Amino acid sequence: MTRRGFLHAGGCGCALTPQATQRDPNRGLTGPLGAEAFRDVGSKVRITNVKVFGVTLPVKEQADRPYVFVRIETNQGVAGWGEGTLEGKAAAVMSCIEDFREFLIGADPMLVEHHWQSMYVHSFYRAGPVMGSAISALDQALWDIRGKLLGRPVYQLLGGPFDPQGVRGYYHLRASTPAEMREVRDRAGQLGVTCIKGGIPGYFEWIETRAKIRAAVRHLETMRENLGPAIDIGIDFHAKTSPAVASVLVKEVEPLRLLFIEEPCPPENVAAMRKIARRSTTPIATGERLVASYSCRELVEMGVVDILQTDINHVGGVTALWKVAALAEASGVKLAPHACEGPIGALATLHVDAAIPNFLVQEICSGVEPGEKEKIWEEWMGFPAMRMVNGKFPLLDKPGLGFDLDERAVRQYAFQGTRPMAQVFHGDGSVAAW
Repeated sequence: MTRRGFLHAGGCGCALTPQATQRDPNRGLTGPLGAEAFRDVGSKVRITNVKVFGVTLPVKEQADRPYVFVRIETNQGVAGWGEGTLEGKAAAVMSCIEDFREFLIGADPMLVEHHWQSMYVHSFYRAGPVMGSAISALDQALWDIRGKLLGRPVYQLLGGPFDPQGVRGYYHLRASTPAEMREVRDRAGQLGVTCIKGGIPGYFEWIETRAKIRAAVRHLETMRENLGPAIDIGIDFHAKTSPAVASVLVKEVEPLRLLFIEEPCPPENVAAMRKIARRSTTPIATGERLVASYSCRELVEMGVVDILQTDINHVGGVTALWKVAALAEASGVKLAPHACEGPIGALATLHVDAAIPNFLVQEICSGVEPGEKEKIWEEWMGFPAMRMVNGKFPLLDKPGLGFDLDERAVRQYAFQGTRPMAQVFHGDGSVAAW
């Protein structure tokens, strides 16, 4: 249709519905709308199938986050894996991935940026966590295919690595008593782990009592006393605190010399977070709930954060996490990506970490000792996935994201449906943030 014809159709109120795919009657499916323009410049590889897997592990700590995995298959026999696990909304993400099939079937998988833009922009409504997680899964799988076809790990395609020894990481503190904390300290020392993350106890009203605040501060003091001065400590407020309470706490804990304070207030309240940041000498971190690099711009421009924690399973995959890193690096902001879902996204994020100059430290929601889920991950991957060696996650040297996964292995843990995240309440029955 010519421009004049298009304007005429719009002027008469006629609806223009683009076809989902281009079809040649003699050759069948040739690709999604827009694919024809790249016929002479792209590869001859074509996407033939997109499979979605919901995976429910029989592990208590995974109750609210059944994994959402995706496998993209091609006509060359090369397949890529990705993850879009979203806490509390697994089925919604799985459905959204299915919606994106028509964007990809018949397309060249090497055109990763083109596909990202098409899924994001052509969805019209800007991505929230469900769409962001769906795009994340598909983007990771496309990068996996890209690396496998080119015979290189993804971090090499991104220009890395910066550190041949791997990616510095931290485990979560799974200890409540001073004795247990000292055990974690000693074990961390044996493993070469230099960073641990903990949290503040309890749930907080908008304005809290001095006793409640003192109890929280004392808990953090106990952590520092028993983990010792050699271990960096990050503290996750998990947006449980209002700006008023957080402003008090950040001043009280300054003597502890924490590596960062995470989500001191709900992340959508940028002005409040800036107010807190101005009252604190402790670096402020946030970002795990943000989608696409665009959502980080205001935080960076306003000087609100020192550390961004965008999650490769939500932000938009390798493509988006890489862009967040570039945006942050120009302003001296570090990256410490969030990763509390499954092994595919966790391994994918290491590739971006390894190739960015402003990387700080990588999270994994595990303790210094592997648990039941880590044993399942090792069965799936054939190696101890996301376990540090001398305080760092080793670089994977296989092409793509660096692992092989048999879909029959994940099918052993059938999807049991979406599970809600924690629902907590104050003593008077009002809703509390957790």
